Amino acid sequence: MNLRLEDVSFTYPSGVTALEHVSLTVREGEAVALVGENGAGKTTLAKHLNGLLRPTHGGVWVGDQDTRRHSVARLARSVAFVFQNPDEQLFERTVRAEVGFGPRNFGAGPAEIEARVQAALSRLELQDFADRHPYDLHLSQRKRVAMAAALAMDTPILVLDEPTIGQDAGGVALVGGLVESLKAEGRTLVAITHDVDFCAEHFERVVVMADGRLLADGPAGEVLAQGDLLAEAAVEQPQLVRLAAALGWRETPLTVEAFVDLLAARRKDGT
Repeated sequence: MNLRLEDVSFTYPSGVTALEHVSLTVREGEAVALVGENGAGKTTLAKHLNGLLRPTHGGVWVGDQDTRRHSVARLARSVAFVFQNPDEQLFERTVRAEVGFGPRNFGAGPAEIEARVQAALSRLELQDFADRHPYDLHLSQRKRVAMAAALAMDTPILVLDEPTIGQDAGGVALVGGLVESLKAEGRTLVAITHDVDFCAEHFERVVVMADGRLLADGPAGEVLAQGDLLAEAAVEQPQLVRLAAALGWRETPLTVEAFVDLLAARRKDGT
């Protein structure tokens, strides 16, 4: 199931234009990161993917579903959305009930709901908090509850708005592992992130936005190597990319493993 935006523009009731003539296709199974400064239009674009916003001009399709002709509830069966701020979407009295809301609302039976809840809690390491009230938890844990709730919906597409926000190093590693496992399952992922190091490590395609427009769209290694372009969007290059450039390397290592391999090869060659 592909996502497709064709010549999409969007203006808020206040008169602020947040998207201008954006065309973008995300193919089934792709992992795409949207980067750019605050106000670039990333979240506005993402909210078009499940019908939370409808284009002022142009069209958005989820598979063959025109989002202008389907309800958010209908589109939610295909696209799960995790908000940047989990407090905008958590409302149940327990973590277990929160995570089970999606499949319960979709009409799943008790056994299936329980299985989905347990699997999602396990993947986000939340089993010990199942009977706690979500608002008794730390922000980082509430964010993971929101992600678990999205996972339990078992949709082919997930949209993650700032998935690493509030997470410590262990939490970032946990979310990174989740992204990798979802990619291995063939899920389609769209992430909005200011964490360019996380983006470089886990997303093969990067879309750069500024002022409601797309500045660049391509393989992560190619896009993140363009320092001048990223600076135009107020985005800093990943640490490893900057380090490699400072060392005079032409390569663009996106992961620690890739950097270490390049370093070992250069030592072996005496360069």
